[in-house]
Amino acid sequence: MRGRHKRLVIVAVGVALLAAAVGLILSAFRENLVFFITPSEVAAGKAQVGQFFRVGGLVERGSLRREEDGVTVYFRITDTVHGLTVVYRGALPDLFAEGQGAVAEGVLRADGVMEAKRVLAKHDETYMPPEAAAAVEQAKRAAQSMKE
Repeated sequence: MRGRHKRLVIVAVGVALLAAAVGLILSAFRENLVFFITPSEVAAGKAQVGQFFRVGGLVERGSLRREEDGVTVYFRITDTVHGLTVVYRGALPDLFAEGQGAVAEGVLRADGVMEAKRVLAKHDETYMPPEAAAAVEQAKRAAQSMKE
């Protein structure tokens, strides 16, 4: 092989390796990408069955129910307009309570219930996750505009 051919082969191999690395990075990014959806958006059909997403808002008062196994918990997250039933198996955060801000990550089942893999709760009296606060505010504005 001549010197020119060797350089072309080296460049071609380098480009192929670079393309493979970029492909792996994009694949990992896509797998770790979690969309935030409000309960109103779920009610509007923006979440698909089996889709992994994050939902946030307030834990609806009177909705917290524990199964006899002591591990499974059902509750509803609301943006004050619509609510979404969530089932979670595991220990809830210490600050998790009805009427408080929370975010759940999981998948939507065919029955319209979110099966959460992780539940996050606010950490003090003034904090609500930014996505949840925005969702609650947006839902309040939408409800007010519907009344007018």
